[in-house]
Amino acid sequence: QVQLVESGGGLVQAGGALRLSCAASGSISSINVINVMGWYRQAPGKQRELVAAIDSGGTTNYPDSMKGRFTISRNNAKNTVYLQMNSLQPEDTAVYYCFADRVLTSLPTSWGQGTQVTVSS
Repeated sequence: QVQLVESGGGLVQAGGALRLSCAASGSISSINVINVMGWYRQAPGKQRELVAAIDSGGTTNYPDSMKGRFTISRNNAKNTVYLQMNSLQPEDTAVYYCFADRVLTSLPTSWGQGTQVTVSS
């Protein structure tokens, strides 16, 4: 089983930036099946939504609403995925969850514990 550990959340003023990191660990066999890593987020009272995803070849996937301010990247050697978030707005306030799976799915096999991002106005 894959363990995902996130870091980098916190409190930032509107217009600011944050960088989230998520490191995957586990057995070699479990790590090797991971192709897609990425981030979902969930704000209070709202449904979970995809923020960004990236596969092992570096192909990225952003919903239209996330394009422009968020950039996902990945270091395969470190089994780590990053999310650079710029020009943050109060509506970006949410718990951000890292995920990993063989394919991009709304119900990934592996989840991180979540990291809180709060943007003050």
